Amino acid sequence: MSTIILVGLVLASGLWLVGLSCWENQHVDFAERISPQMKSQEIRRRESPVEATDLSMLGGFKELLAPFASSAAGKVLQKTDTKSLEKRLVQSGTGLTVTDFRSEQVLWAIAALLVSACVLGLGVVQGNVSLAGALLLVLAGTCFGFFARDWWLGQTIAKREKAMLMEFPALAELMALSVTAGESAVGALERVCRCSEGELAQEFQKILAQTRSGDSLVAALQSFSHRTSVPSLSRFVDGIVVAIERGTPLSDVLRAQAQDVRDNAKRNLMETAGKKEIAMMAPIIFCILPLTVVFAIFPGISLINMNF
Repeated sequence: MSTIILVGLVLASGLWLVGLSCWENQHVDFAERISPQMKSQEIRRRESPVEATDLSMLGGFKELLAPFASSAAGKVLQKTDTKSLEKRLVQSGTGLTVTDFRSEQVLWAIAALLVSACVLGLGVVQGNVSLAGALLLVLAGTCFGFFARDWWLGQTIAKREKAMLMEFPALAELMALSVTAGESAVGALERVCRCSEGELAQEFQKILAQTRSGDSLVAALQSFSHRTSVPSLSRFVDGIVVAIERGTPLSDVLRAQAQDVRDNAKRNLMETAGKKEIAMMAPIIFCILPLTVVFAIFPGISLINMNF
């Protein structure tokens, strides 16, 4: 009876929390609803996820070993080329420097070393693992932790570029509408930054910051093209630059770019669906079909055995 009461209380509290979160998400103030339409509003500076919250899995362990990691990272930097890493860090949008990233790599390696040493040390004490094998596994775990941070950086870049690609068609059409309404390219970018949030909107804010610091819009767009590795965004920048330099209609260029991205997304979806179809055939052929054959043949084999 007590178990049923406990389960009921947990279920009721969960439902209460879900309902409370839905109610808070639906409640929007009047000021928040009209703020995108206010031209006098300053463009809000949005913090990146890394600046807003500390998502590090190492917690206080990172602060404890930070001096050692910084010195080790300095030694690693002396023997490695940092240009490609700097470009990848810019693409990730985390705001990390090369030294910070190398420090995190060292910390991940230390964490993997400690975890593997504890687990394998217990195995050595119990006699399940030899000492030489444990040392080799600890070394392999340390190397795995070091390179796992680089793999995680690649996943962060891929996720951010995918988010930018998903946001691009809507933002491009919003820019096209603004240009059609009579605004300049810079004014269209300002409106997009006021009315939208996301990774691509943050990049547009960087472009506006460069133009306000004295650079031309073409130079700021080309800088953005060098920062990103998404082909669609590079073509988008090239189209805007050509339209500005030659005086072609900018709204038509933006709509065409947005339509190209949507067509590309449809093609990728069809390719993914085709691959999933082939993958779905594997359990049918190797699991369901043999089981069906066994069910069909087994009664006959049983009757043969009974006759003889």
